[in-house]
Amino acid sequence: MTPVTVGVDDSEDGLRAVEWAAAEAGRRQRPLHIVHAFIWPLLNVPLGPAPGGPREGGLRHAAERVLDTARARARAVAPQVEVTAALPEGEPVGALLHHSREAELLVVGSRGLGEVGGLLLGSVGARLAAEAACPLVVVRGSAQPGGPVVVGIADPGESEDLLAFACAHAARTADPLLLAHAGTDGPADRSRPPLPEEDLARWRKRFPTVTIDQETLAGHPGKALTHAAAQASLLVVGSHHRHELGALLHGSVSQNVLHHAGCPVAIIRVGG
Repeated sequence: MTPVTVGVDDSEDGLRAVEWAAAEAGRRQRPLHIVHAFIWPLLNVPLGPAPGGPREGGLRHAAERVLDTARARARAVAPQVEVTAALPEGEPVGALLHHSREAELLVVGSRGLGEVGGLLLGSVGARLAAEAACPLVVVRGSAQPGGPVVVGIADPGESEDLLAFACAHAARTADPLLLAHAGTDGPADRSRPPLPEEDLARWRKRFPTVTIDQETLAGHPGKALTHAAAQASLLVVGSHHRHELGALLHGSVSQNVLHHAGCPVAIIRVGG
């Protein structure tokens, strides 16, 4: 059974990602796999306790304690979920990309994993968002219980994968779904909804327990989408680039969302 996989380090952001991933694994009835990349062997530094120091000292024991703490946090949130852990030797991004090949979902915190200033603000997050073999969730801010799942739609023609992910998540959490059209920087055309009614009816029939509304956003799309998700439980956006993070919806939208979103962000590859 494919797991929900979470990357963890010794930061509090990383542990919050573990808690979110554990809850999601419970909702999906999937196992949770915790990954902590152990880069120190590549740097040829001593891994064991210092001479004369405590037996529990050293870098390897410290790495094992990171996993022990993560397991404990996961079990506190979702005691029914099977939890496994891995301590691969290597740099974090490569390890997480490798594990994403056998994961249903990859979850990371918004900071840590070696990237200063925020995970998705540099090359670490760019590679994960662009190259992960499964959807990626970046746990930032705080999910609002009962808040909507907000889906940022730039092109209704590429909304199928976004809506499939978002509707399934909303059905599991019993949260409403808001389709937010954020396609251009120009004035909003509120007479044109994100999806035609016949398409919306198809999704409502497929997910009858989910309340689905839609809204056309005004103003700068990145800022408008971030504002629309201020009280959201999850923000879902699309990534169009496989080997670069040139845009998630459009360039400026991705930057605003990943710098300023106040809730977890799911990144789904669209458009091939």
